[in-house]
Amino acid sequence: MSARFPRAATPLGPRARIAVVVAAVLLLAGGSVWYALHAEQRSEEQRADADVSFTLGGPALYFRDSATGRVAHQPLAGPPGARTTGGPACDRFYASGDTALCLRAEPGVLPKTYAIVLDRQLREMRRITVPGVPTRARVSASGRMLSWTVFATGDSYATTAFSTRTAVLDLRTGYLIKSMEEIPLTIDGVRYHAPDVNYWGVTFARDDNRFYATVSTKGRTYLVEGNMRDWSAKALRKNAECPSLSPDNTRIAFKKKVSDDPAAPWRLYVLDLRTMRETPLAETRSVDDQAAWLDDSTVAYALPGAAGRASDIWTVPADGTGAPRVAAAGGSSPVAVG
Repeated sequence: MSARFPRAATPLGPRARIAVVVAAVLLLAGGSVWYALHAEQRSEEQRADADVSFTLGGPALYFRDSATGRVAHQPLAGPPGARTTGGPACDRFYASGDTALCLRAEPGVLPKTYAIVLDRQLREMRRITVPGVPTRARVSASGRMLSWTVFATGDSYATTAFSTRTAVLDLRTGYLIKSMEEIPLTIDGVRYHAPDVNYWGVTFARDDNRFYATVSTKGRTYLVEGNMRDWSAKALRKNAECPSLSPDNTRIAFKKKVSDDPAAPWRLYVLDLRTMRETPLAETRSVDDQAAWLDDSTVAYALPGAAGRASDIWTVPADGTGAPRVAAAGGSSPVAVG
């Protein structure tokens, strides 16, 4: 039986060959235009994020500008309106030493966050992608240790229906702890285990080893003290959230639950770590923020503006005296640099 071969294709005529060539040229041209536009867009983003006029100099108050979504700064002792904008786009920001940390939300069906490590010129050095919505960011005084917290589920500390994921990054070694939940925890002198343990709001001591954070479990919150070398943590007291260690490492600013009203559950306090005595601050409104120390006597934080406006940055004395004042209208994530 003779073999059967496929019939040879009919050769294209001159007009058909021209049509094919024209289609190929248009396809290549379209791809080139898309690539050029995409490259130009990325170039514009990079130029905006690398504004050379925006550097970590001081003394200055750095913060997220609500109008632009970008990091801005103003003189630490200057009027609230004298700001310089043009930094990277961030949803949460913090800086210390030679390092800045920018948390940038990427919305979607499954939201994610970019944890972006920046140098003193706010140029990107490293980017880590994590699932969740950004909520807290901190850098140690040396700039070596970084920590961030994202909401894995839920978006408010005022409810119990949320889950957080807190990471720690050591820039010297490059070691990344993706979640702190496995750290051995001691409560009331006993090793504690529970599936609902959540950590958030890390703050580092000057030695880059000791740290403080919030732990929640069984409907309670605790202030915990941790040790990076030993990889251990112990509860110091109940009802303390979002700790922030003072520059002299002797006191912690934190928010304390004082009401069951979900619209206004917290008040700012300062805890003396030597005496464990707490002092309510002159800010009587409910603050849902991890406060930042501008110096050893002043605490800064963000509060929602009037009539649903973007948040404003306020400051208050850390000893319970005085009165709150606006430091930067339309801002959040305050930090003193310089």
